[in-house]
Amino acid sequence: MNTGTITLRSLEQLRDFEACVELQRETWGRDFSSCVPAPLLMVTQKIGGVTAGAFDGDERLLGFVFGITGYSGGRPIHWSHMLAVREDARNTGLGVKLKLYQRELLLQQGVDTARWTFDPLVAKNAHINLNRLGAVVVEHVENMYGDSNSTLHAGLGTDRFVAEWRLADERVARVIAGLETAGEESSSRSPVRVEIPADVYDVLEHAPHEAVQWRARTRAAFRQHLAQGYRVMTFSRDPASGRCFYGLAR
Repeated sequence: MNTGTITLRSLEQLRDFEACVELQRETWGRDFSSCVPAPLLMVTQKIGGVTAGAFDGDERLLGFVFGITGYSGGRPIHWSHMLAVREDARNTGLGVKLKLYQRELLLQQGVDTARWTFDPLVAKNAHINLNRLGAVVVEHVENMYGDSNSTLHAGLGTDRFVAEWRLADERVARVIAGLETAGEESSSRSPVRVEIPADVYDVLEHAPHEAVQWRARTRAAFRQHLAQGYRVMTFSRDPASGRCFYGLAR
């Protein structure tokens, strides 16, 4: 699969897997303790997992997506564990292209469900996952991965939403095609809204105590409302103020 000058393909050679390890370190920090090593990246796709990358014309790895496939309730399910894009290739839509390529590979293998986690405080990821890919939030887990030594997560804990992507679902196909969106109106009509910062990494850099407060407030809100039977339904950014909200409903 070729997208302009960028080629999307499964990782093949040892140098591909080593480049993937290096990109993990560039993304999450040189001393990131949860780095997935090259041998595991290599063998995972030999048994149905996905280790795929985006390469430029010089075969430089620009981004990758990695996940493993197993079974839940007797049905195949894919857990998409990592996705990263090199800093100079971000904000180009490459992350979405990698997810769509992952979907293509999984459907070819007869896998119709994928799950992954994302930080509820990261507005960009919420927008991509819910509004561009059509995934849904199925669970909120507090401090899921424990204390991380990644420079991206320092001091915030690792609260996560579990997203589920129903790969063959007609609604997902419509969202991907841009024919269906959550929309500002549906979010504003939600009985409960939970606000998150527009850019939590900027807050973390310039006012880390405020980032910690955002985590505490949203954790308490999700704990309360999900226990009452609400579900996270939408995500939107107010076009006038730039404020970001999840919409929850029963």
